[in-house]
Amino acid sequence: MAMPDVKRKAAPRPTLRGLSHEMARLRSRVEELEDLRDLNAAVVRNQGKPGVAWDKAKAALGLG
Repeated sequence: MAMPDVKRKAAPRPTLRGLSHEMARLRSRVEELEDLRDLNAAVVRNQGKPGVAWDKAKAALGLG
């Protein structure tokens, strides 16, 4: 059985504005992933260490 000839729409041409927006979005995503990587490394590094009581943390930060 022959496949019907399907016409596909051509993808719109990229614009500088569109590419700039995409680069900003990707840059933001990379920063988020780097932050997550740093957080995961800190969690591993601090495994088994005792935590700080919330009251002490607030006092050290001057929050009350």
